[in-house]
Amino acid sequence: MALRGNLRDFTITQLLNLVNLAHKTGTLIVEGPGETARVSFRDGKLAYAQIGQEDSRLAGILYQSNKLNANQYRIIQQRAGNFSDKELGLLLINAGYVSQEDILDNLQQYFTAVVHRLFTWVEGIFHFDSEALPPADRINVRLGLENLIIEGSRALHEWEQLQDEIPSLDMALKFADRPGANLRNVNLSIEEWRVVSYVNPKNTMRQIASATKMNDLEVRRIIYGLLQAGLVEIVRPEGAPLPPPVHVFPTEDKDEQKSLVNRLINRIRSL
Repeated sequence: MALRGNLRDFTITQLLNLVNLAHKTGTLIVEGPGETARVSFRDGKLAYAQIGQEDSRLAGILYQSNKLNANQYRIIQQRAGNFSDKELGLLLINAGYVSQEDILDNLQQYFTAVVHRLFTWVEGIFHFDSEALPPADRINVRLGLENLIIEGSRALHEWEQLQDEIPSLDMALKFADRPGANLRNVNLSIEEWRVVSYVNPKNTMRQIASATKMNDLEVRRIIYGLLQAGLVEIVRPEGAPLPPPVHVFPTEDKDEQKSLVNRLINRIRSL
């Protein structure tokens, strides 16, 4: 019987548990609200993962993780654009750009990050295709799912908390005006400094995430820490249109409003 359903009824945790326990080979396709993810397995191990239209080729992943600089990435795109990831991997290793360990570590980190993002999806439909094998032209990994499931469950719990604190990434940030909010007195990590460098009422948090190459969870985690430290505040982006006025009553006529209130009071009394 084909495995298919809705994420409201069957969570990513349950799906991965099933793949792990049944040692399944194939590809899990998850269609979310705005994009589709494909996660491939071989004998119950994670082999490959891709989400939406993101560049999941080897060169793109190494560039995102700063293993390749912009010039090297551009040259590869121009001269080795038709190479498979396996061919490109051998070329990069022989040229001394990266090691085999670098390639496998960065692929594992990328594929793991894709699956972690799936843990935050609560809407969507899925199906498991046992005939869709991991792509042959890409470098596959063999990553056990046990730790991934545990880490993903923790990430989901953290994600739910961060969503409560930061509901929308379409808002902006500004430095706090309150006394004592001085960055010179705070030890920030490299990732935190990267986010801080883009703090400006003109930049939305979504734009900051894109500029720093962070996913929604990562940028929310850092922004939450900055908020808790009292260093930044959430504000409406500069130039953003004001929300439409909310009308409490369906009419502006004062007599009609009074009549509606009286009818509502009488209705409540009659209950």
